[in-house]
Amino acid sequence: MATRLAKFEFQQGFHRETTPYAEGQRWFDGNYVRFRAGRPENMRGYETRALGETFDGSARDLIVWSDSQSKKRAIFGTPEKLYAHEGDQLYDITPITTAVTLTSCFGTSSGSVRVCCSDSGHGRAVGDYVFFTSTSAIGSSNVSLANNTYPVISVESNNVFTINVTAAADSTESAAGKATFKYYIPTGNSIAAAGLGYGAARYQATVCASQTRAWNQPASAGSSGIVFGITQWSLDNWGEDIVANRSGSNIFYFDSDASTIPTRATSVTTSPVSSNSIIVSPNDRHLICLGTNEYSPSATVSGTFNPMLVRWSDQDDRTNWVPSVSSTSGEVVLTDGTRIIGGIRAKNGINVWTDNALWLMQYVGPPFTFSFQQSGTNCGLIGPHAGIDYNGITYWMGYDNFYRNTGQVETIPCTVRRYIFNDINASYYDKVYAGINSEFKEIIWLYPSGTKTECDKYVIFNPEENYWVYGEMFFTTFADKEIFGNTITTGVTASGNNIYNNEPVSVFTGSGETLISYIESGDFDVADGNAVMFMDRIIPDYALSGGKLKMKIITKEYPESTDSVTKEFDIFNTTQKVNFRARGRQAKVRVSCAANNASWRWGSIRLGLQGDGGR
Repeated sequence: MATRLAKFEFQQGFHRETTPYAEGQRWFDGNYVRFRAGRPENMRGYETRALGETFDGSARDLIVWSDSQSKKRAIFGTPEKLYAHEGDQLYDITPITTAVTLTSCFGTSSGSVRVCCSDSGHGRAVGDYVFFTSTSAIGSSNVSLANNTYPVISVESNNVFTINVTAAADSTESAAGKATFKYYIPTGNSIAAAGLGYGAARYQATVCASQTRAWNQPASAGSSGIVFGITQWSLDNWGEDIVANRSGSNIFYFDSDASTIPTRATSVTTSPVSSNSIIVSPNDRHLICLGTNEYSPSATVSGTFNPMLVRWSDQDDRTNWVPSVSSTSGEVVLTDGTRIIGGIRAKNGINVWTDNALWLMQYVGPPFTFSFQQSGTNCGLIGPHAGIDYNGITYWMGYDNFYRNTGQVETIPCTVRRYIFNDINASYYDKVYAGINSEFKEIIWLYPSGTKTECDKYVIFNPEENYWVYGEMFFTTFADKEIFGNTITTGVTASGNNIYNNEPVSVFTGSGETLISYIESGDFDVADGNAVMFMDRIIPDYALSGGKLKMKIITKEYPESTDSVTKEFDIFNTTQKVNFRARGRQAKVRVSCAANNASWRWGSIRLGLQGDGGR
């Protein structure tokens, strides 16, 4: 008896809140795919920017903008440095905290790349950076440090640290040379550290009389059980310029058209000395610190640190933080939580999250300047960059749910919620990064999974077509396409960290390498699930540009039976049908593509079926 054709359609998005059989005729798993008009297709790829230049550390925040001369610009911060991207180049714009000119300050050893640097009370730690200028020869050696930046390799004492140069010295020198040491802001943490032992903050961090700390010795009195968070950046526009804050520090200012070469961010010395993040209010332009030092007449910038404090500068003046009758500076302590996590501009003001609640901050003018209204509770933000505003609605990832604020806080129904929150590395919640891909009407969250310490996965929600997908991606920040014509990202790879054009038109490779995409359905009943069915052909519905697709059918007799996998079939542009032989009550479909620079879309399938018995 000839088989009859049965058509199978699968619901858009990934669905894995239950079991593969319970999800049935839906897509259950995949990677590097999205949906358009209900049908899956592979995502476009990416390519490196900045002529392939790499940078130090993992980017924690990224901002893109166009200046008054219509130059396309980007700035991002890592635990090590602050970078600016313009044209095809990256520029190190890390703030300098201290500069000192010294003589007889270097020592070399013939045949060694190590250089000893002498500076009394230098205060450096391993991993900090030093930029050398105004250098003279180090005795008669071949070593030159002029206009180069080096990380500190070891700290020999309070007065001596070492660096490594590229070429080994050809002579031994002692107390030689002259230079100006320009010290970068201290390098931060990229790995969360417990409050005990070698991993606690900085090892040998001048916390006890001996200047050292042993295994399981607290970093400071009472620090047992403390976890030191990673170093974050928050960046925002101040006109065509940028204000920046590295968590735990004061505020820095980058003048985009400064004449000094190299242009660096500089310290706003009158700003609070320790802030967790910043944001600039729209229209009225107040610079706002979230989690910062309280104002005190005797300590205007270094008062008591309060993690629940919102403090702002005078209007249009980033340098004035002193409340007075002639200033709109001020501060408010929020409630419902233990610390402020972050904030973003939204339709009706600024959304500010604690670890438990959402507050709406709105400009009301003198005498109070801002009003604060609690919008929700038990809806805290998972990380400082985990919220985004899209078309006037704020979306964010919480600790166990996704939320949106449409005028009232709502939990977003999510078909992959259990999978994502079981997958995320809870030790690195603060690395979650939200972005917008307006071309495809998507909100994306980047997150570290399993035991990974950097973002290696993504989850995407399309609020207009109402579906969820997820997959693997090594990006740590994400910016929409309004400036560069495609989304801009930063990524962490074994070969070096780069800034990328993400999803440029007609690019389906990853910096020239093949990207593997696939989609797999749940376990659907081939007929009504009562009888074992015989299958002998597939008629696929697809669009393919370049290369080939691979397809296979996995059948079962019962939901918990062992999979029976058919041969994996090649599907080319000319493929009309595929003949095969398989039997089962349930089946699932897997479609994949590992062809270089291929794009594909998938429609529906028809299977040739006939009854094969009830057992």
